[in-house]
Parts: sequence; C-alpha cells; structure tokens
Amino acid sequence: MRNKLVITLTTVYGSRQYTFNQVAKYILLAFLILSAISFFVSNALLVVKTDDLSDLEEDHQELSENYELMVGSQQLYIEELKELSLSLSSLKDERDKLEEENLRIGELNSSLDNSLYGLENLLGLESADKIDPYRAEQLTIEANKRLFFLHSIPNGVPIQAIRITDKFGSRFHPVRKKRVMHHGIDFKAKRGTPVYATADGIVEFAAYNKSFGKLIKLQHNFGFKTYFAHLDAIKVKTGEFVSKGQLIGLSGNTGMSTGPHLHYEIRHMYTAINPEPFLSWDITNFDSLFTKVKGVKWASLKEMYPLNQHSQPLQ
Repeated sequence: MRNKLVITLTTVYGSRQYTFNQVAKYILLAFLILSAISFFVSNALLVVKTDDLSDLEEDHQELSENYELMVGSQQLYIEELKELSLSLSSLKDERDKLEEENLRIGELNSSLDNSLYGLENLLGLESADKIDPYRAEQLTIEANKRLFFLHSIPNGVPIQAIRITDKFGSRFHPVRKKRVMHHGIDFKAKRGTPVYATADGIVEFAAYNKSFGKLIKLQHNFGFKTYFAHLDAIKVKTGEFVSKGQLIGLSGNTGMSTGPHLHYEIRHMYTAINPEPFLSWDITNFDSLFTKVKGVKWASLKEMYPLNQHSQPLQ
C-alpha cells in the first residue's frame, strides 16, 4: 500500500477511489510542479504585460494630449491667420483711404491755388510766381477791402430797366419846359419794376415829395446818399437799415413825371455826382472810380479802418 497512490473523488453519485502506482505518482507530482511553475511564470508575465499595457496607456494618453494640443495650436494658428488677414484687409482699406485723402487734398490745394490765381486776375493784380500763405493773406485783405468799399459806396444798377432815357447834366425839362440841370439818371421801366438799394445804408426819407413823387433817400458811408424817385410803392420805412441789393420799392410815375421810370441820383455831401461811373464799378475795375470821379477826396480813405491794416499795397 505504501507504493500506491489512492485518489478518492466524491460526487453526487457517490465516491470513487483511484489507485496509481509509483510511476504515475511521480508523473502526477511532476505535473503539479509544472502547473505551479506555469502558474507563477504566467503571473509574472501577466504582471509584466500589465505594466507594459499601463505604459502603453500612459503613452496613448500622452499622445492624445499632444494631439489635442496640436489641434488646439493649429486652431489657434488658423484664428491668428484670420485676424492677420482681417488686419491686412483693414490696412489695405486704410491705405486706400489715405491715398484717396491725399488725392483729395492735392485736388483741394490745386483748386485753392487756381482760385487764388483767379482772385489775382479778378482783382486786376500782377500774377505771382507762387501763392504762399503771405500772398494768400494779402489777396484776402485786398478782396475784403474792395468788398467793404463796394458795400459802403453806391455801385451797380438799381433796376432792371428797358433803357436809360436821360443822363446826368443839363437838359430840357419835359414838365417845366425849360433847360435845367438833371441831377441823376432816368431808367425807363414798367410800373411795378423792383428797385434795389445800391449800397448798405439807412433810410433817411421814405415818403411823398411834390417834385419827386414817392421818394426814398438812403444814407450811406463816407457821406454818400442815393435818391430813388417817382416810385409807385415804397417798401421800407424811415430809420430802417438796408443792405446792398435789398428790395426797397417799385418803379412808377408819381410826382413830376411824364411816364413810368426811375429817377436815380448819387450825392456826396449834398452835391449831386454823375451816377454813370458808379453803375459799372465793381471789384474788377476797382481803381477806375477814383480817377473818374473828381469831386470826392478819395485819398483820405486810405487812412481809414479797415484799409490801414497793411500799408503795403498789392502789386
């Protein structure tokens, strides 16, 4: 019995015994040893594989993070490229605007230069080689000086007339039937034709006069006065300020008159002056009046404000 190995197996059907001899015993023992060795080796290999798998998982996680970082960086680059593209587009628009602005400024400067050269021609002055700021200032002062005179002293026609029927000077009076001095100019015009002030001033008289009929007297700067006679209607009142070109009345046939017309006079210090040189006087022939009209001491006007701001005349 000592040389036999007895194995008893118990099941639901009962117990059975199996007997192995010595060789079988050794074989079983070797199997058990090999099984144990295989178990431990397998466990050792499983541990190694588990560690390798863990390393692989860590590597995979690291790769995933690196991939996400790369994708995020790529997206960031795409956003930066979009912003750069927008910035370049904005810079291009700004450059185009600057080019347009420079072109516009160049056109304005050219237009301004042409205007100033045109102003020289308008003022009848010798053209300068270059319009610098000092020259532009001088031209502005000269233009303002002339405009000041042209608003202060009567000039231009007071009515859109058909024609001039009687001029300044001695004539045969159609009503008095004798030769008398005619102190103004008669403009033939239909009744109701607008009559305008020929300079800034104040209404000295606006009422009926036996000889002049409905009459307006305007008082202007430097001792000048204008008379508008034989009116059909008066549109201003005594003491009222008027400006050059303002409607003051309507032409008519009142007073000692033989037909609708406007009798227009210019007086200086109560002395009648021939209005004819004043009718065509404007900014382009400014100096002509001072030589044509002899009864006024024009030289003294040079000392008056605002004409004395710059003593050097423009050439």
